[in-house]
Amino acid sequence: MTESSSEAAARAIALREQIEGHNRSYYDHDDPTVGDDQYDALLNELRDLEAAYPELVTLDSPTQRVGSRRLERFEPVQHAIPMLSLGNARGGEEFRAWVERMRSHLERESIAIDDFNFVVEPKIDGLAVSLRYEDGVFVTGATRGDGTVGEDITQNLQTISSIPKRIESAPRVLEVRGEVYLPIADFRELNERRAAAGESTFMNPRNSAAGSLRQLDPAIAAERPLAIWCYGVGELEGDQFTGHRDSLKRLADWGFPVNPDIAAVTGADAVIKACDGWLERRESLPYEIDGVVIKVDDFELQRRLGTVGREPRWAIAWKFPPTTAKTLLRAVHWNVGRTGHIVPFAELEPVQIGGVTVSFTTLHNEEDLARKDVRPGDQVIILRAGDVIPQVISPAPHESQRTDRSDPPHVPAECPSCGAATVKVANSVWTICPNKQGCPGQQWQALRHFVKRGAMDIEGLGDKRLEELMEAGLAVTPADLYSLDWSLLEEREGWGERSVEALKESLAASRERPFAKVLYGLGIERIGEVNARNLAQHFRTIEALMEADPEQIEAVQGIGPIQAELVAETVREPEFVELIRGLRAAGIRLEEDGPAAGEGHLADKSFVLTGSLPTLTREQATEMILAAGGRVSSSVSKKTDYLIAGEAAGSKLEKAERLEVTVLDEDGLNKLLAG
Repeated sequence: MTESSSEAAARAIALREQIEGHNRSYYDHDDPTVGDDQYDALLNELRDLEAAYPELVTLDSPTQRVGSRRLERFEPVQHAIPMLSLGNARGGEEFRAWVERMRSHLERESIAIDDFNFVVEPKIDGLAVSLRYEDGVFVTGATRGDGTVGEDITQNLQTISSIPKRIESAPRVLEVRGEVYLPIADFRELNERRAAAGESTFMNPRNSAAGSLRQLDPAIAAERPLAIWCYGVGELEGDQFTGHRDSLKRLADWGFPVNPDIAAVTGADAVIKACDGWLERRESLPYEIDGVVIKVDDFELQRRLGTVGREPRWAIAWKFPPTTAKTLLRAVHWNVGRTGHIVPFAELEPVQIGGVTVSFTTLHNEEDLARKDVRPGDQVIILRAGDVIPQVISPAPHESQRTDRSDPPHVPAECPSCGAATVKVANSVWTICPNKQGCPGQQWQALRHFVKRGAMDIEGLGDKRLEELMEAGLAVTPADLYSLDWSLLEEREGWGERSVEALKESLAASRERPFAKVLYGLGIERIGEVNARNLAQHFRTIEALMEADPEQIEAVQGIGPIQAELVAETVREPEFVELIRGLRAAGIRLEEDGPAAGEGHLADKSFVLTGSLPTLTREQATEMILAAGGRVSSSVSKKTDYLIAGEAAGSKLEKAERLEVTVLDEDGLNKLLAG
């Protein structure tokens, strides 16, 4: 072996070890340790080495298979037809080169193609699965695993209501392939519920979907609002399709969820236009995608094109700009939240992720920080998916092996805002500042929460303006906002007559905010928008809530014993009582309008809202339903009476149709509200 080939062999071994490590982190543990672009660079380097030195190709090379080895938690499932990975194109130039490679391959077989017919479909960022049906009955569900052997997760897949358990007029054997995912809105709601219950939140929709499917207890998976898009057929006996588009149509006819935006197009120009369109829509989709998959439609051409390694020649993934990046963690700082929690955040070397420059990001809590073991001076991996807040997910590979790492950061012994001695809460991930009334940090966060959209929606009071009001002593509590000294304010730099008048109008409008929004704006610990609405509906007035004991509060839908204790304790604090007195004097609505629960012409009717309505916001529609005596829930069930569906309705619409729930648009809702 020459010196150059010896060096190539050593490099190939090192690359395989790195890639295998990243595969295990991503596929087996749902904890990626490197960005997509960095992973692709390593894999492409290995491919180039193996192309230059064919003798280096091994059967277990990452270029010859998909993903990673299976876990031992589930029984293995052998895929009759391997679940292949896809090559990547990162733009029009690479895509056109792929088309020309296909054309050249077919020309060698004396097949001339002017323009290919393609199918363009979103590349869902979820977990690939296989669904096997025998004589129309769903018998086995499996993960992709290493592409040849996956894990038997049938019991968890059976909890996804959108997966048909039986299909009519089916072939003897039908294997359907799809991607299980968690819709973004459902992911947020799930995290809100977990946070309210004091549980750790999930990092992103993909990880929560993958983790749900790998639960040994199917009851846990059943609690998660998982969905699936089916994108193809594997093993098939007893039926034939002319092409990929035809197979998708048949799947939809059988009741499988097939993305309605999948398009058939002809020629490279049309594909590029379609991919650009998906990129523009990416941030507004109700689910996460990391690219577009392009497939040759004709099955006979697919057969002629075949595979190279473990990638089909007839399909490719058009990858979008990465949502992960590596950068330097400059420092770990600590803030105090509105409920006194001491919260860590990261100062980063500015880095571009998905078109956004990220310089600061959350580190969640002290226990999550310790678990990830990221330290100042480390190179770290940053994730930004959809419009989820960017976050540090781990140190970069090999950082933990450095001998010159800084010490792990620890929660400060004193509050970073007021200097009070911090206190570790028993059986909690939090350390808190106990100085509720004298801590400027908590006061500022409380004001910030009170004025935000979804609460009192007071425009013209951004972070800097609130800071300025506090530093000048003009506003410390939310009630102070309604007794501002306008003459003093007008004397301050940056507060012109127009901005003062706009703030006056916004404050006046906030006096008409519903009681539920006021209650949410008060920032009671572990009480989000849904629980605030339920409390407002149940107790009707702030005085009734303040007089309730924990047992009475726990009787409210969605309120657990810990939340009930916190609410009862908070509303009896002298400072809270004084705040309510000030808000009452300012004319804020502290009682519920409309009929009580069980009254009104929509009494006891349950509604779920999904998608974007033409003229109403979700908040406005909710308030109108509540005013008529109806109830609004976040998830569709057999007890749901009406689903109000707008544009991009997503998985909730599919579930409502399966459960035969009445589906209305905005016009239908207005007619129902009018009686």
